[in-house]
Amino acid sequence: MAQPSGAHVALVGPDAVRFAIDVPNATRVSALLQAPAAARALLVLAHGAGAGMTHPFMAALADALAARAVATMRYQFPFMEAGGRRPDGPAVAQATVRAAVDAARARCPDLRLYAGGKSFGGRMTSQAQAQLPLPAVRGLVFVGFPLHPAGKPSVARADHLAGVDVPMLFLQGTRDELAGLALLAPVVDALGARARLHVVDDADHAFHVRRASGRDDAAVIGELADATTRFVAGG
Repeated sequence: MAQPSGAHVALVGPDAVRFAIDVPNATRVSALLQAPAAARALLVLAHGAGAGMTHPFMAALADALAARAVATMRYQFPFMEAGGRRPDGPAVAQATVRAAVDAARARCPDLRLYAGGKSFGGRMTSQAQAQLPLPAVRGLVFVGFPLHPAGKPSVARADHLAGVDVPMLFLQGTRDELAGLALLAPVVDALGARARLHVVDDADHAFHVRRASGRDDAAVIGELADATTRFVAGG
């Protein structure tokens, strides 16, 4: 059931609570708050360009984090809310990130706040942070940072990261076609102590692994959740 955007939500149980977020000069978008009773931190988690907040990957990651006492607040970008395929431009996407962070602060003021997302969602969050720090956000989590388009290796999409002044966690697969590790690792190294890279063996950009790896997608989700939990526990 939707609730008023200014209402507080009790941190009871792992079930997601649906509500709406007003994005200035844009629209109203849906959000899901999943906050276990023992939550110690809240990750505002944006979806990627190709799938929304209820995609099985997003739901599985939120469930895994909840099991580790990390709350999540997933939300839609306006293009996804409207059923479109073309991602929002940076101005609208960044405004949505800010509105989501504000909503998370209002609903869970006592939790340590982090932000980030899958692919496009993570990049829009980092751009917003670089442009003007997101209030109360202690760090950013990138679940498959899209360093470059497939088949077009480049580091230009990372230029703005130098303006991010909070800790950053990059979760990246060794087979990620949008972020060759030979390019990404030096980018992370250049960011110094405020950035760390966690490499997921054999994972592609969607964090699928091949059967020959000896693991399945559920094991990868667990690894992502473990790495994220360690990151937020440090702040």
